[in-house]
Amino acid sequence: MAEQACYIPDFFEPLVREQYGDENAARILDGCAGKRAVTLRANALLATRDKVAAALDAAGIAWQPVSWYDDAFILPCAREKDVWELDVYRDGHVYLQSLSSMIPALALGARNGDDVCDMCAAPGGKTTQIAALARGAYVTACEMHAPRADKLEHNLEKLGARNVTVMRTDARRLDEFFSFDRILVDAPCSGSGTLRADDPRVAKRFTQALVDKSVKSQRALLSKGLSLLRPGGTLVYSTCSILGRENEAVLEWALKRAGRAKQFELKPIELAASDDLPTLPTQLEGTLALCPTTLYEGFFVAKVVRVI
Repeated sequence: MAEQACYIPDFFEPLVREQYGDENAARILDGCAGKRAVTLRANALLATRDKVAAALDAAGIAWQPVSWYDDAFILPCAREKDVWELDVYRDGHVYLQSLSSMIPALALGARNGDDVCDMCAAPGGKTTQIAALARGAYVTACEMHAPRADKLEHNLEKLGARNVTVMRTDARRLDEFFSFDRILVDAPCSGSGTLRADDPRVAKRFTQALVDKSVKSQRALLSKGLSLLRPGGTLVYSTCSILGRENEAVLEWALKRAGRAKQFELKPIELAASDDLPTLPTQLEGTLALCPTTLYEGFFVAKVVRVI
C-alpha cells in the first residue's frame, strides 16, 4: 500500500517538538494526518437544539452530543455537503463551525446589556454565537476587508443576529473614545492548528513568513483590545494556532507593555465537562491549548480580566 503524501513543511515538526516535547508532538502530527469530523451548532436565535436534532434524525444523519456545549453537534459520518442540503441550514437554524472555535464565545461570557466588540469578526461564526448567547448585548463587529464584511453581513442576516452592528474598519484603528465590557480578539494567525497533511496547498499557505506577519498583527490587535477594555471587563484572545510565538508570547508582550501587567489578570477557561477536551500544555497558567484531533482543530484561548 502506497504511503500517504505529507505536505506539511519540514520546519513545522521541529517547532512543535521543541515546544511540546516528543510525546505531544506525535499527538499533534497524528491530528494533522487524520480526517476531521463535520461539526455544527444550533443557532439559538432561530432554533432549539431539539429542533436541529429532529431535523438531523429525519434526514438520516447520525449525530453525537458535545459534553461541554448543548448546542453543539458532531456528525461523524456526514459531509458538509449533506448539511448544505437541509432546510435547517438554508434557513439559518444551524451554523457549520469547528468545536474548537465555539469555545472563545463561551469563555467571553457576554451578558445582556454588555457592550461587546468582536475585533476580527468575519465570517461571523463567533459573532452570531455571541449574539445568541446574550441576546440583550450590543455587539460591534469589525471587519476591514470588503468581501469579508459582505460575507459577515450576509451571515448576520441569515442567522437573525439583530443585535450586531458591523463596522467596516481595521479594529487596530478604533478610536480611544470607544470602550467595551467584553472584547473578542480572534486574531488572524498562521493556522498551524488546522494543518492537514493531505492538503497540497499547505506548503504555500503555511510559511515562516506568515508566522512572523501574524505575530505583528496579533500584538497590535491585542494591545488595542486591552486599551479599549473597561475596568471589570473581559477580553478573550484566541487563535487557531498551537505555536507559542502566536499565543503565550503575544499575551506576555501585550500585558507587560506600558506596565499593563498590574491592570490585568489571566483567568482560567471554565467549561462544563472540559475534561473531554484534548488539551496541550501551555506556558501560562489558565490558558487553554487544544491538540488537533479528528474532532478538534488545534486552538489557543486565553481570558483576560481588567481589574483596575
